Amino acid sequence: MKGAGGTTGGLGTFFAGAAMLVAGLYLLLARVIVTSGSWRIYGYNAFGMSLFPLLIGVGVLFFNGRSVLGWGLTSAGALIILVGIVSNLGVYFQPTSLFDTLVMLILVTGGIGLVARAVKTMPEPDAAGQQ
Repeated sequence: MKGAGGTTGGLGTFFAGAAMLVAGLYLLLARVIVTSGSWRIYGYNAFGMSLFPLLIGVGVLFFNGRSVLGWGLTSAGALIILVGIVSNLGVYFQPTSLFDTLVMLILVTGGIGLVARAVKTMPEPDAAGQQ
């Protein structure tokens, strides 16, 4: 029977590492605050301007669903809005103790190490039981 990822690594090691990784990431991400800002260009609110390509593209697509221009404007408009949302996010790590931070980071890095060890191919023992 093969282990994790079809290799000879340990299946138990893989699941222990995955559990450590998930727990560490959960604890770490639970301490992160995400806020949003306003869309400003040279001091003016720019969100409305970012809607124009999307709305024009949708209008062109309602007129002709196969229009390359319509699909291009719609795609570009959706991409502009997505990039605008992501670029205006503020991500902050809440104040926490050094011990808690170290526990979170050790869980994440230890979990990555165990998962990597489990999926690494181990040499097969020979008939005498030696590697």
